Amino acid sequence: MEDLTKVNSLQLYRFWKNLSIGLLSLIAMLAISRILPFYASPIVAFLCSAFLYTLIYNNRISSDGNCVIVLYSLLYCVINYTIATVMLSVLEIWNIVSLPDEFLFLNDPYIPSLLLCPICFLTLIVLYIRRNSLSFCQSCKLKTGGLYERGRNGQIFRYESFYQIKNLIYLFGSLSVLIWSYYQFVFIKLALNSRDWYVFTWLSIIAFIIDEIYFIYRYYNLYLDLKENDEIITEEELQDMTAKTYLRYYVICDNKIFLDPHTITPQQTYKEVLDTPFITKRAVNGIPLPEVLSIIQRLTGVKDGELRFFYGRKSPDLKNHSLLRYFYFLDGKPEDYPELPLDGEWVDFDDVKRMYTHTPGKFAPRAISDLSRLATIILTEKIFTEDGKRKSKIKSYSPTFNLRDVRASQLDFQDDKWVRISMFNSDTPFYKIKKLFKTKPRVR
Repeated sequence: MEDLTKVNSLQLYRFWKNLSIGLLSLIAMLAISRILPFYASPIVAFLCSAFLYTLIYNNRISSDGNCVIVLYSLLYCVINYTIATVMLSVLEIWNIVSLPDEFLFLNDPYIPSLLLCPICFLTLIVLYIRRNSLSFCQSCKLKTGGLYERGRNGQIFRYESFYQIKNLIYLFGSLSVLIWSYYQFVFIKLALNSRDWYVFTWLSIIAFIIDEIYFIYRYYNLYLDLKENDEIITEEELQDMTAKTYLRYYVICDNKIFLDPHTITPQQTYKEVLDTPFITKRAVNGIPLPEVLSIIQRLTGVKDGELRFFYGRKSPDLKNHSLLRYFYFLDGKPEDYPELPLDGEWVDFDDVKRMYTHTPGKFAPRAISDLSRLATIILTEKIFTEDGKRKSKIKSYSPTFNLRDVRASQLDFQDDKWVRISMFNSDTPFYKIKKLFKTKPRVR
């Protein structure tokens, strides 16, 4: 399964490209606002937001699994700036507030950066604080898989996306301090000279360009490091790749699961972890169920087990690659199967839950991802109704489950319904109010 842990070079390029397009959009917005008449600034900002939204929408309907949180963040920044610009001018017209001409797009001179930089700074701070609960991030996780499921790609996108937002917070914070300090202590409110326009417009543009150059250098070096460690798959290699279907089986007997405690994964070559030893692949796109059953029968040497589909997903990072998970339930007791052909041991599920809660690093990343989905769906179904309301009025009620419950369950673990309910339910603060405006994340 090493291919699934590698980084798609095209995705890494598109990840940098999204940031570049976002910064170039801000550069264009400031430059065009400087060239066109002052009253055209909100129109330019609106067109910029429409352009960013189009990019996000195109990415959403595609299946490349790229992270666009920075484009989302900049879209919110531009929208908030546009609303603030229009509202301040309307309030001034209604004589509700009295502001200097530099803040009102109906007056000349109008200086966009006085509002743009602080608004972007504050918007990005709010988004960074809420980074783990953003609806578009949750929708992406449902569509492409979580951090552990996506391997190295997921780690890079998660870390670098939040790093980009932090970088933009520092950038807009610094520009806000410089521009407002100049406005308060140096700027003479009679007429704008060349130095004033340099500070109010070109200083921001130059800062964006320098930031862009920094990320070019950063991601080029990241690409070289990944390539040196053989963690990169180029577009040419992807084109030559045949379709592959990976199978992961979880062999279960009573309340015990068969795991190999000496597994070495590409992400954690420095230590041994727990994972299922029943992993295989076929160079085909999809495998018939009878063949799936015959494979696990051959791997375990047990013919009368019960095969049940867990869940599967196509890789958003590699074309024509998919990973399917199955349960293989054995009758009787683990003592009836003292020696299975592959290395491993029977582990009590109570021990698995304890390790998962307190020391999840003892498991392989994909095992953590699968355990998380299993526990989330089963526990959520026990606690909440399909409407997201608690079945028990006792909020301290905390159910548990075991592998016997899994075998007896009729839940569809492929369906994301209960995962969505776990993210948004009656325990969510201001649930009833938020539900009025809540739209279900669409998974394509």
